[in-house]
Amino acid sequence: LDGKTFSFLFKSKNGDPPSVWSITTLTAGLILIGPFFALFVTAAGESGGLWSHLMQTVFPRYVGNTLALMVGVGAISLFFGITTAWVVARFRFPGDWALEWMLLLPATVPAYIIAYTYTDLLEYAGPVQGLLREIFGWQSARDYWFPEIRSLGGAMLVMASVLYPYIYLLARTAFRLTPASYFEVAQLHNRNFTLTADIALARPAIVAGLALVLMEVISDFGTVDYFAVETLTLGIFNVWLGMNNLIAAAQIAGIAFIFIIGLLYIERTARSRQRFTDTTQRNKEIVPKRVSRGWGAVCILICLTPILLGFGVPVGVLLNFILQGLAISDPDALTSSAINSVLVSLAAAICVVTLAAAMVLTVSYKKHPFLNLLTAVSATGYAFPGVVLAIGVVSFSGALDGLIANLATEVLGVPSDGILIGSVALLVLAYVTRFQAIGYGAMSAGVERLSPNVMNASFVLGRGFSRTMGSLAPRLLRSSMMAAGLLVFVDVMKELPMTLLLRPFNFDTLSTYVYQFAKDELLEEAALAALAIVAAGLGPVILMNASQKKRSRSKSFE
Repeated sequence: LDGKTFSFLFKSKNGDPPSVWSITTLTAGLILIGPFFALFVTAAGESGGLWSHLMQTVFPRYVGNTLALMVGVGAISLFFGITTAWVVARFRFPGDWALEWMLLLPATVPAYIIAYTYTDLLEYAGPVQGLLREIFGWQSARDYWFPEIRSLGGAMLVMASVLYPYIYLLARTAFRLTPASYFEVAQLHNRNFTLTADIALARPAIVAGLALVLMEVISDFGTVDYFAVETLTLGIFNVWLGMNNLIAAAQIAGIAFIFIIGLLYIERTARSRQRFTDTTQRNKEIVPKRVSRGWGAVCILICLTPILLGFGVPVGVLLNFILQGLAISDPDALTSSAINSVLVSLAAAICVVTLAAAMVLTVSYKKHPFLNLLTAVSATGYAFPGVVLAIGVVSFSGALDGLIANLATEVLGVPSDGILIGSVALLVLAYVTRFQAIGYGAMSAGVERLSPNVMNASFVLGRGFSRTMGSLAPRLLRSSMMAAGLLVFVDVMKELPMTLLLRPFNFDTLSTYVYQFAKDELLEEAALAALAIVAAGLGPVILMNASQKKRSRSKSFE
């Protein structure tokens, strides 16, 4: 590095000399953004004419199905999310306190699991159609019509049933933050408050939640694969593994990247507009209205519908298999998959939390402008589909393994083929790259709550930066670290496409275990593993609910 470049990378606003922490942050940031650059480098290669063939045949169908799925899932998610959020925020009815947090339960069920359970329940040989044939005396499928669950419409319904909590959570918070003075102004002008002010003020939050839902739609692999809906994500998977053409897969991923960038822009724009000011002297929230018994039953029905669709029915199907004793045929394979899931999830959670804490604290207190930008960019992996990011991770890891092999051979004289490709380390690197955003967000929020004088006080007492980081950070940021670690752990447990693509041979996790059995129409064999994944997802729901209650209590004291 020449002097100018060195100064640009390491010189802080405080004038501090470069430190081990700065160099470590720079190295970690470059490694985390490496897969993004590798993806574009790979996409710029020559696909051997396959790209033009795809453009003339299946690519328009990939784009059309992806757009249709986004529209359908978005519309259903908006309906479920807005209606339930508005009901629990504006009305008081029996059981509202329980339904308020139960509406988050569908978020614990991965979309591919709900797809498997609904198919088992609603297909021709399933209990629902079997009961209908028995009641009405129908003999075959020609005697009646029943909607096909394995279709684009079925994918819309099952995905929306587990994704609407993104909109519900943000919309509920926005509705409750609406000042009562806005309601009074609407009454004075004889305007419908719900349409003119309530939903209008919550629109930025709703749009932000919708953007998150649509990003999940683009990222989904398990559902579209099982329902045979050819989307961009499924196309990437098929071209990479089915046609053995990584370059063409990367080029399709580039199109998916454009979709993601557009959604990120919409989400950021919506959040930037999520401001309104109450100019009255007393900033009061709107008091929820207690409704009559009849309207209370309607409110309960509105809230229970998405809960049953997204949580009650799939969990009931899985529990039924377990109670019937059909859930385990190979306990050794299930145990091995569970251990693998726990180990890689724990490893990824520890790596993410450790890296995020070190990087955020370094850029916060060392105040390096370039490192601050690098750290923020390195935490954008969560927005990209797992299949897309897997291409970048493989390309980057291959280059990194080549560099390691050359260094080992030339410097140490030891032959080496690298350490990442074909190992669990590659899987952990992929998880860290994708879920670094969770740790970064939690650590940034935690550091913002700390007094700026904490580090200065430690320095005055004679402690250096390293000693302060080691002694104070775990204590002061413990709650943020625990929250980030839990969220990463659960997300890794549920992650399917990256695990399928990057896992070593004969290495299964609970998600791949469920996928393999469900694909062979043996969902009952995977019921216990699927329920374990759902149970793991309860942690973040409990955490979010506790956080909401804590905020409500603190606000009431104010």
